[in-house]
Amino acid sequence: MPIRLAAAALLGLESVGILALAGWQTVALIGGDTDSAVSSIALIVLTVIGAAIVGAFGVATARDVSAGRSGGIVTQLLILSVAIGAVTGEWASPGIAVLIAVPAVIGLVLLVLAVRASAPRRRDGD
Repeated sequence: MPIRLAAAALLGLESVGILALAGWQTVALIGGDTDSAVSSIALIVLTVIGAAIVGAFGVATARDVSAGRSGGIVTQLLILSVAIGAVTGEWASPGIAVLIAVPAVIGLVLLVLAVRASAPRRRDGD
């Protein structure tokens, strides 16, 4: 399987994970476990939009479109920043941080390798 397809598959799985997060947020809203219904609804909408965008990056990466790879790399860096946030602070959770960081690191490596694989080869005379 080409590296770009593996990267695209991982982006697709991350998109599904983000949708699961939106589902969790929805359950919290329905269960009354939120301080502000308006803020919760806005967060759910933004989470679903984010999932759609990550899914679109996956499709674009599978089709060998450079914008998909670029967006996927930015996504992995953002996920890594969330993992760093999960390991620091008052409610630090190193286990959760590792669960968040490992797929992001794998995705980042796959996407960088996909970029290198899609780059045009230079001839020795250039």
